[in-house]
Amino acid sequence: MRNPSDSIHGSSMSRYMTLLFAVACGMSVANIYFAQPLLDHLSREFGIDYSSIGILITITQIFYAVGLLLLVPLGDLLNQRRLIIGQMLLSVVALIIVSTASSSTILFVGMASVGLLAVVTQTLVAFAATMAAPAERGRIVGMVTSGIVIGILLARSISGILTDLAGWRSVYLVSAALVLFMVCTLFRVLPNVEREVRSLSYSQLLRSVFMLFVQERVLRIRAILALLIFTAFSILWTSVVLPLSAPPLSLSHTVIGAFGLAGIVGALAAARAGKLADRGYGQRTTGIALLLLLISWWFISFTERSLLALVIGIVLLDLAVQAVHVTNQSIIFALRMEARSRLTAGYMVFYSIGSATGSIASTQIYSHYGWNGVCWLGASVSAVALLFWAITLRATNAALQ
Repeated sequence: MRNPSDSIHGSSMSRYMTLLFAVACGMSVANIYFAQPLLDHLSREFGIDYSSIGILITITQIFYAVGLLLLVPLGDLLNQRRLIIGQMLLSVVALIIVSTASSSTILFVGMASVGLLAVVTQTLVAFAATMAAPAERGRIVGMVTSGIVIGILLARSISGILTDLAGWRSVYLVSAALVLFMVCTLFRVLPNVEREVRSLSYSQLLRSVFMLFVQERVLRIRAILALLIFTAFSILWTSVVLPLSAPPLSLSHTVIGAFGLAGIVGALAAARAGKLADRGYGQRTTGIALLLLLISWWFISFTERSLLALVIGIVLLDLAVQAVHVTNQSIIFALRMEARSRLTAGYMVFYSIGSATGSIASTQIYSHYGWNGVCWLGASVSAVALLFWAITLRATNAALQ
């Protein structure tokens, strides 16, 4: 579809540029997760029941999925520099809408826009791959992707600290200012790489994403695994603020947000999982990680009696989810080198569906069955993921060979 000149051959992406891309990715993806520790605040201020407040996260994730499907493929058709800067400028507007929302309707519209435009992270990753020399492309993409993971993990801590200092609206105002600063920086340093697109129109490009699911069985299997693991991930992180902020614990948002730091272990394990997948151990790594995901819910179930147990559970859950996620990407990227952007878009849609499903289900279950009900839900989803992996093990191995 594209000329070889799409890559900047022979160039080496500097450490500064790589770090800049990683920070930009982390800042953009964090905007999706800022609201998770704030659900009780938003519930009280806008008069939304606990049983329904999870819809806010669900809408954000749904529009993130829409953006993955409609905006990410544009990176194969349009100038990536302009696309990145344009999306980030619109993100600033969306963040300001959220921070100044006077009604639940405006809040929901703002959060939907934030989710839609946060997919600029995937465009940044693709552009980093274009800028990097072929010999270092894997390392560069890995470092930039780590920014996404760190952004997700730090979002809750930053959100909690800012909320305790200056209220929940300050979270989105500060983010808007930082994103605007990043736009100015990227405008100065991003190269203007023009590419010639030969054959595919935008509509054909979108249709080809669906065709990949028809043609690639491994993509279908790994996408379903992504849906299940991120459902479990979202079940925990959407609802954990509710028991932690309620009596008898009554923790501050700063303390609640700090629990996200425990997930750094998951980010560190992700790189190792990718190396194991490259050596042919992707299936074994997936099975072990899914077993750890199931075990993590036993520790998480003791949250209201032991915060140490919650920390152990968080470490195991984040480690497991990130390990499976990295392994999934390693496997699907090997399917078709010429279609990696579309493979990413299709795969990440299932990630968003899982996140949205977990958000709405966890708050509904918590309102009716409490924290034990949430833990049973998370354990059930994790068990289904492990069972699905076992059932599809032979089919996946056959397809990969």
